[in-house]
Amino acid sequence: MSHHHERADKECLNCHAQVIGRFCHVCGQENIETKESFWTLTSHFVYDLLHFDGQFFHTLGALFRRPGFVAREYVAGKRASYLHPIRMYLFTSAVFFLLFFSLNKSHPNERSSTAVQLTQEDRRKMAAELQAAVGHTAADSALQGMIAELRDTTKRLSLESIGRINDYTTSTGVRGRYVSQEKYDSVQHALPPAKRDGWLTRRIMAMNFTFNPAYNGTKGIDTLKEMIVHRLPYMLFVSLPFFALLLKLLYVRRKNFYYSDHAVFTLYHYILSFVLLLLFFGSSGLHTLTGWRVFSILRSLFLLAWPVYLFIEMKKFYGQGYLKTFGKFILLNFLASLVLGILFFIFSVISAFQV
Repeated sequence: MSHHHERADKECLNCHAQVIGRFCHVCGQENIETKESFWTLTSHFVYDLLHFDGQFFHTLGALFRRPGFVAREYVAGKRASYLHPIRMYLFTSAVFFLLFFSLNKSHPNERSSTAVQLTQEDRRKMAAELQAAVGHTAADSALQGMIAELRDTTKRLSLESIGRINDYTTSTGVRGRYVSQEKYDSVQHALPPAKRDGWLTRRIMAMNFTFNPAYNGTKGIDTLKEMIVHRLPYMLFVSLPFFALLLKLLYVRRKNFYYSDHAVFTLYHYILSFVLLLLFFGSSGLHTLTGWRVFSILRSLFLLAWPVYLFIEMKKFYGQGYLKTFGKFILLNFLASLVLGILFFIFSVISAFQV
């Protein structure tokens, strides 16, 4: 409730219903004076901010102290004392991924120097292998061009890792191997339109040149990893309804629990998981910086706390016995791992095809 003066007129300015008390019983709008000073606006903002903080930490504290209690209270209708699960999830996940991406930023200079180091180490060997593979046909201009390109480039080339996917034959019968995306494109443009590769083949070849260490050292693999990591928020968000669905299937005989109840349980569990992961990464970073064993112990404790909290949450929220809850706990983790594996595969393919 705000600290503004209540209007003498009892007609709601929003829906024009007759207001009894301070709030409209039809639309819920507070019947207060509309003219606000700058100080009133500022104090209203500070009040809302502190109110959000108070609700957030109160809810978070309850999640840690009494696992499963907040979700059970929310489902039972006691909601004014706790932050809405969706609002809290969005805030917690935003903070988590902001810190996660900040702490796990790659260092381009270090990465590129490693790739160059690997290239310099292998270039002569790869060139010698290609020269030996060419043999007496080295006079062929196309193959000579490949050798010259290999010697001049700073990218690695490994005949064993390329495979037959990189073989090509031009319209004039000249055979060779693609050694770069540019080489592939030039050969494709030289072919008649009817003999050029289709869309799917072109995408496969693009991924091959981008992510194959033979061409990009570790850069291609790092690029794919970064693309997948940046899709983790979307993957976890998409996994929410699936996790709630698994709970619905596991507790299908509990008719008093609707799908939305399982979704509330899932949201609060994900919120707790984000906080535990932040504590885990924080302890891991402090252990790396200081080398103190206490942070290594804390890191292990935060990692072990996640399954313990999930089991207690299930026991308190659904109210079943320890043995039955443990069986469903094991089954839930197994099925959730399958779902996350499938989602991870799908998002990895999407990342690869967006090269």
